[in-house]
Parts: sequence; structure tokens; C-alpha cells
Amino acid sequence: MDVQVLQKVVFGLPGVEEHEGWAGQPVFKVRNKSFAYMSEDETRLQLKALREEQEALVSEDPDVYSPSWAAGRFAWLDIDIAAADDEELRELITEAWRLTAPKYLISQLTS
Repeated sequence: MDVQVLQKVVFGLPGVEEHEGWAGQPVFKVRNKSFAYMSEDETRLQLKALREEQEALVSEDPDVYSPSWAAGRFAWLDIDIAAADDEELRELITEAWRLTAPKYLISQLTS
């Protein structure tokens, strides 16, 4: 997926703001809670996910997905943006946002 398309997908979600991370990388947040981090060189994306989803995607396609941090019921996926399927990446971005956004913003997406 092209990085500009990826950013359109992210900013098409209600309440998303971009912040600068500790290393200068873009961090995408909703209601001041992070759901996505892009690498400084814009080649990789880390997304919030459920542990089961992280495990399934990593085992299914380890060239595209690798595990990142995990705690509790959430895990983070490290994704090679260029190698990821565009439609699947759209779905994963939206799901990461849904795991983070408050219900009133989620209802704006579905209405």
C-alpha cells in the first residue's frame, strides 16, 4: 500500500490525530490513545491487535507480519507496508482503531 493511501485510510477514521513519537516517527491516536505507529522511514507500521489475530497473521505470513509487543488481551503487529495486501491492511487499521476508539466514535463510522 502506498503511504499516502495508508494515511488517507487512517485519517478517514473519526477522531484520529497524528502525533510525533519519541523517535520522531508518526503516531496515530484516537482520544489520545495510540493505535498505530509508522516507522520513521515509512516502510513499517505497528498496529494494535488482539493476541489471537497477531498469532494467526504471523504464522500465516511471517514475511509480512511479525510480532511486536504483547500484554493482556492486546498485542501489536509489525507490518511491512509494501508487502501487505491493501484490503487486509485497511481492515487491520480499522480494527486497531476500533480496539482503541470510544463507542460514540465507532458509531460514527458505522452510520
